[in-house]
Amino acid sequence: MSNQTEKPILKAPEFDVNSWIDAKGNKTEPIKLSDFKGKFKIVYCFQSWCPGCHSKGLPDLQKMVEALKHNDNIEFMAIQTVFEGHDSNTYEKMVETQKRYMLKIPFGHDAGNDGKSRSNIMTNYNTGGTPWFIFIDKHDNVVYSDFHLNPEAAIEFLKSL
Repeated sequence: MSNQTEKPILKAPEFDVNSWIDAKGNKTEPIKLSDFKGKFKIVYCFQSWCPGCHSKGLPDLQKMVEALKHNDNIEFMAIQTVFEGHDSNTYEKMVETQKRYMLKIPFGHDAGNDGKSRSNIMTNYNTGGTPWFIFIDKHDNVVYSDFHLNPEAAIEFLKSL
Protein backbone atom coordinates (compact mmCIF):
# COMPACT_ATOMS: atom_id res chain seq x y z
CA MET A 1 0.00 0.00 0.00
CA SER A 2 1.16 3.46 -0.85
CA ASN A 3 1.12 6.34 1.62
CA GLN A 4 1.05 8.78 -1.27
CA THR A 5 -1.99 11.05 -1.36
CA GLU A 6 -3.39 11.72 -4.81
CA LYS A 7 -4.38 15.24 -5.78
CA PRO A 8 -8.08 15.51 -6.51
CA ILE A 9 -8.87 16.01 -10.17
CA LEU A 10 -10.42 19.38 -10.89
CA LYS A 11 -13.13 19.24 -13.53
CA ALA A 12 -12.94 22.30 -15.76
CA PRO A 13 -15.83 24.68 -15.12
CA GLU A 14 -17.65 26.26 -18.07
CA PHE A 15 -15.81 29.31 -19.45
CA ASP A 16 -18.72 31.73 -18.79
CA VAL A 17 -17.23 34.34 -21.15
CA ASN A 18 -19.74 36.18 -23.33
CA SER A 19 -17.60 38.30 -25.70
CA TRP A 20 -15.50 36.41 -28.28
CA ILE A 21 -13.81 36.89 -31.62
CA ASP A 22 -12.85 33.99 -33.86
CA ALA A 23 -9.41 33.20 -35.30
CA LYS A 24 -9.97 35.87 -37.99
CA GLY A 25 -10.97 38.62 -35.55
CA ASN A 26 -14.71 38.47 -36.25
CA LYS A 27 -17.24 38.69 -33.42
CA THR A 28 -18.63 35.24 -32.73
CA GLU A 29 -21.01 33.40 -30.43
CA PRO A 30 -19.72 32.59 -26.92
CA ILE A 31 -17.32 29.66 -26.91
CA LYS A 32 -18.18 26.80 -24.59
CA LEU A 33 -15.97 24.08 -23.16
CA SER A 34 -18.18 21.53 -24.95
CA ASP A 35 -17.25 23.08 -28.33
CA PHE A 36 -13.90 21.30 -27.96
CA LYS A 37 -15.11 17.92 -26.68
CA GLY A 38 -12.39 15.28 -26.86
CA LYS A 39 -9.64 17.83 -27.51
CA PHE A 40 -6.83 19.16 -25.32
CA LYS A 41 -7.46 22.85 -24.56
CA ILE A 42 -4.87 25.54 -23.80
CA VAL A 43 -6.29 28.74 -22.36
CA TYR A 44 -4.01 31.76 -22.07
CA CYS A 45 -5.19 34.49 -19.67
CA PHE A 46 -3.89 38.03 -20.12
CA GLN A 47 -4.63 41.72 -19.66
CA SER A 48 -3.75 44.19 -22.42
CA TRP A 49 -1.84 46.42 -19.99
CA CYS A 50 0.15 43.60 -18.33
CA PRO A 51 3.90 43.97 -19.05
CA GLY A 52 4.59 40.28 -18.31
CA CYS A 53 1.85 39.27 -20.74
CA HIS A 54 3.63 41.11 -23.56
CA SER A 55 7.24 40.28 -22.61
CA LYS A 56 6.74 36.59 -21.74
CA GLY A 57 3.20 35.18 -21.95
CA LEU A 58 2.14 36.20 -25.46
CA PRO A 59 5.53 35.32 -27.04
CA ASP A 60 5.32 31.90 -25.30
CA LEU A 61 1.78 31.45 -26.63
CA GLN A 62 2.98 32.37 -30.15
CA LYS A 63 5.74 29.71 -29.95
CA MET A 64 3.27 27.05 -28.86
CA VAL A 65 0.62 27.94 -31.44
CA GLU A 66 3.23 27.94 -34.22
CA ALA A 67 4.80 24.64 -33.14
CA LEU A 68 1.44 22.87 -32.78
CA LYS A 69 -0.67 24.53 -35.49
CA HIS A 70 -1.13 21.27 -37.42
CA ASN A 71 -2.19 19.22 -34.39
CA ASP A 72 -5.96 18.75 -34.65
CA ASN A 73 -6.14 17.35 -31.09
CA ILE A 74 -5.22 20.70 -29.50
CA GLU A 75 -7.25 23.91 -29.31
CA PHE A 76 -5.76 27.24 -28.24
CA MET A 77 -7.65 30.27 -27.02
CA ALA A 78 -6.74 33.51 -25.27
CA ILE A 79 -8.96 35.31 -22.77
CA GLN A 80 -8.48 38.81 -21.46
CA THR A 81 -9.27 38.17 -17.79
CA VAL A 82 -9.98 41.63 -16.40
CA PHE A 83 -9.76 42.03 -12.65
CA GLU A 84 -8.51 45.63 -12.53
CA GLY A 85 -8.19 48.50 -14.98
CA HIS A 86 -11.56 47.90 -16.63
CA ASP A 87 -11.27 51.22 -18.48
CA SER A 88 -7.95 50.11 -20.06
CA ASN A 89 -8.48 46.36 -20.55
CA THR A 90 -11.35 46.75 -23.00
CA TYR A 91 -12.88 44.59 -25.72
CA GLU A 92 -11.11 46.79 -28.31
CA LYS A 93 -7.73 46.21 -26.61
CA MET A 94 -8.36 42.44 -26.75
CA VAL A 95 -8.99 42.73 -30.52
CA GLU A 96 -5.78 44.80 -30.91
CA THR A 97 -3.79 42.17 -28.99
CA GLN A 98 -4.94 39.37 -31.32
CA LYS A 99 -3.89 41.46 -34.36
CA ARG A 100 -0.59 42.63 -32.84
CA TYR A 101 0.59 39.08 -32.18
CA MET A 102 -0.98 37.68 -35.36
CA LEU A 103 -2.55 34.85 -33.36
CA LYS A 104 -5.11 32.96 -35.44
CA ILE A 105 -6.95 31.61 -32.41
CA PRO A 106 -10.20 32.66 -30.68
CA PHE A 107 -9.93 35.49 -28.16
CA GLY A 108 -12.40 36.22 -25.38
CA HIS A 109 -13.00 39.31 -23.25
CA ASP A 110 -14.00 38.49 -19.67
CA ALA A 111 -14.68 41.47 -17.40
CA GLY A 112 -17.19 39.63 -15.20
CA ASN A 113 -20.91 39.33 -15.73
CA ASP A 114 -21.52 43.07 -15.40
CA GLY A 115 -18.46 44.18 -17.39
CA LYS A 116 -16.82 45.82 -14.41
CA SER A 117 -16.22 43.18 -11.76
CA ARG A 118 -13.76 40.26 -11.51
CA SER A 119 -13.26 37.93 -14.47
CA ASN A 120 -15.40 34.76 -14.36
CA ILE A 121 -12.43 32.65 -15.52
CA MET A 122 -10.33 33.97 -12.64
CA THR A 123 -13.08 33.13 -10.16
CA ASN A 124 -14.07 29.74 -11.64
CA TYR A 125 -10.51 28.52 -12.28
CA ASN A 126 -8.94 30.21 -9.24
CA THR A 127 -6.18 31.85 -11.27
CA GLY A 128 -3.69 34.18 -9.63
CA GLY A 129 -3.39 37.01 -12.14
CA THR A 130 -1.81 37.41 -15.56
CA PRO A 131 -0.13 36.01 -17.56
CA TRP A 132 -1.65 32.62 -16.71
CA PHE A 133 -1.87 29.33 -18.61
CA ILE A 134 -4.58 26.70 -18.08
CA PHE A 135 -4.31 23.24 -19.70
CA ILE A 136 -7.51 21.19 -19.89
CA ASP A 137 -7.23 17.57 -21.03
CA LYS A 138 -9.58 15.82 -23.45
CA HIS A 139 -11.70 14.63 -20.50
CA ASP A 140 -12.15 18.25 -19.32
CA ASN A 141 -9.83 17.89 -16.31
CA VAL A 142 -7.60 20.85 -15.43
CA VAL A 143 -4.10 19.36 -15.61
CA TYR A 144 -2.07 22.59 -15.39
CA SER A 145 -2.88 26.05 -14.10
CA ASP A 146 -0.03 28.43 -13.31
CA PHE A 147 1.80 31.69 -13.93
CA HIS A 148 5.10 30.03 -14.85
CA LEU A 149 5.40 28.03 -18.06
CA ASN A 150 8.37 26.60 -19.90
CA PRO A 151 7.13 26.80 -23.51
CA GLU A 152 9.69 24.32 -24.87
CA ALA A 153 8.72 21.69 -22.26
CA ALA A 154 5.03 22.41 -22.90
CA ILE A 155 5.50 21.94 -26.66
CA GLU A 156 7.29 18.60 -26.14
CA PHE A 157 4.51 17.43 -23.82
CA LEU A 158 1.76 18.57 -26.19
CA LYS A 159 3.44 16.91 -29.20
CA SER A 160 3.13 13.60 -27.35
CA LEU A 161 -0.68 13.84 -27.21
